[in-house]
Amino acid sequence: MVTTASRITGAGVVLSAWVALLAGGPASAQTFPSRPVTLIVPYAAGGSTDVTFRALAAATEKYLGQSIVIENRPGASGTMAPAQMAASAKPDGYTICQIFDAVWRAPFLGKTTFDPAVDFTYVIGVTGYTWGLVVNKNAPWKTFRELLAGAKANPGKINYGTTGAFTTPELTMERIARQQGISWVGIPFKGNSEQINALLGGHIDSIASSTGWAAQVDSGEFRLLVTFGAARTKSWPMVPTLRETGIDMVVDSPYGLAGPRDIDPKIVKILHDAFKKGMDEPTFVTTMNTLNQEFLYKSSDDFRTYVLKQIEEERTVIGELGLKVP
Repeated sequence: MVTTASRITGAGVVLSAWVALLAGGPASAQTFPSRPVTLIVPYAAGGSTDVTFRALAAATEKYLGQSIVIENRPGASGTMAPAQMAASAKPDGYTICQIFDAVWRAPFLGKTTFDPAVDFTYVIGVTGYTWGLVVNKNAPWKTFRELLAGAKANPGKINYGTTGAFTTPELTMERIARQQGISWVGIPFKGNSEQINALLGGHIDSIASSTGWAAQVDSGEFRLLVTFGAARTKSWPMVPTLRETGIDMVVDSPYGLAGPRDIDPKIVKILHDAFKKGMDEPTFVTTMNTLNQEFLYKSSDDFRTYVLKQIEEERTVIGELGLKVP
């Protein structure tokens, strides 16, 4: 026989369950994070991107109150990992990924499973790559203009390594080729380590990439011919920019962190605030200086606004190069 008390107790249990269910979202934000956070680096270990985020993760953990696990997931010129995150990661803040310009241009190069304008929650803008072109110390070209002249005299004979097809340095090199009326060949690698070894071994002629080559430039093994930014770098002030070599082009690539769409704004704030404090840590500042990268901090809202603008700029560049997919 079911008593009135039993009915009341049962109803109370059901009511409590519903209350707990309905409160799940806010409660999870209040207790976040209660376990380690995974930070996906869409490039191989050892490159400048990997070094940057390992340093940032280590500097941020004490402010987040949990460990940050780095997961290297290279592929598709750095777009595979963000695509996988957008498709399958829960919007709970426990999975975040580097987000950068290759992701923003991907929809204009082919069909994608994501829309960068709506399928990511933008957390924080961190830094940007310093791009440049290096050659082996034994290469015949002492300046970038000499390399251009060599490419003009030998169409299709000179090659350059990049960290993947349709990445920013590859598109920059192709824009230069179009502007200068030359032809050279891009060779994609999974990361900086592979292409550095290839240049050291004499298997490629040059590398157009970020500062993963800094140690080799400083040791004299590589010769830095040109950088792609608006001004000369602090580490190599004698090296000219593209503009100084007669090419009216400035290329930088601010990047940051994002998660899948619809992360609770309270969780986004927790992540943002912890990473912002991590960016101010002396250990991370030292890493940034070593990589010759600038701090390009952007709040969550500012980062999203910036990305939306960049998406349209990528659409224009892809169209100009004739790479736009119908």
